[in-house]
Amino acid sequence: MKPTTRIFSETSRNVVLALALLGLGGCSSLLFYPEPGQPFTPARAQLDYRDLTLTASDGTRLHAWWLPAKAGVPIKGTVLHLHGNGGNMAWHLGASYWLPEQGYQVLMIDYRGYGLSQGKPSLPAIYQDIGAAMAWLASAPEVKGKPLVLLGQSLGGAMAIHYLAAHPEQRQRFQALVFDGVPASYRGVGRFALGTSWLTWPLQVPLSWVVPDGDSAIRSVERVESPPKLFFHSIDDPIVPLQNGISLYQHAPPPRVLQLTRGGHVQTFADPTWREVMMRFLDDPSHFNGLRRLAEVPNYPDEKNKQ
Repeated sequence: MKPTTRIFSETSRNVVLALALLGLGGCSSLLFYPEPGQPFTPARAQLDYRDLTLTASDGTRLHAWWLPAKAGVPIKGTVLHLHGNGGNMAWHLGASYWLPEQGYQVLMIDYRGYGLSQGKPSLPAIYQDIGAAMAWLASAPEVKGKPLVLLGQSLGGAMAIHYLAAHPEQRQRFQALVFDGVPASYRGVGRFALGTSWLTWPLQVPLSWVVPDGDSAIRSVERVESPPKLFFHSIDDPIVPLQNGISLYQHAPPPRVLQLTRGGHVQTFADPTWREVMMRFLDDPSHFNGLRRLAEVPNYPDEKNKQ
């Protein structure tokens, strides 16, 4: 259940290949690496779950999973989990399988073209998929009267920021937003990937301009004034460089916290320490100020920027 996410891809070789295929799929195809099918279900993790079919506004049918809170555990709220751009939701179950035991019920969706969902992923059509998840949450009796939390990882978090900036009425439904390894700029990540090889380093500026950047999170995060936001980002992230993630945090309006972690891209919740950090944040989103872990990494915000 180890989550996998590949923004553009992990090597500049794959980035160049994707750029070469632009004519076949359009610019936004650079952002999506869907895997069809369903390699396994939450039953493998001994989780109760329910298959759902959601319908986007253009009629595209989407596959989703509903993970109820563990039997006997008081329900604290509902988490909408928007996964990254690689694979499908089965491969991202590792980021949220632990939440039902903590009292959080979870809605996971596969965007169009991913898993068992119909269609082909592209911008801006894919925002309708987030809208379909929001519509289901608005009507589900299991959700009513309970706090709503967003967990957006990598590209899923970036798309969520863009969506919530454009739909303030939806943003107001959330008690807290949690982002994990979210890129500030798609083009910036593309440039970083191209710069990791001596073969593509001289081309990183011209080729990166082919990557669509108009919907990047940094262009809309300033309009996401509320609710409180927790940004996880690994100082070891080989896909979304640390400075890219810090830039997104710096442009986000308070209240917000940047929690620096260790490990690979969106591997945050493989470590129980960071699960505990998320739980502490959700206990009191407006006042949580992050956790120093053995003084390994600096904590943000600093004292003068506390909200």
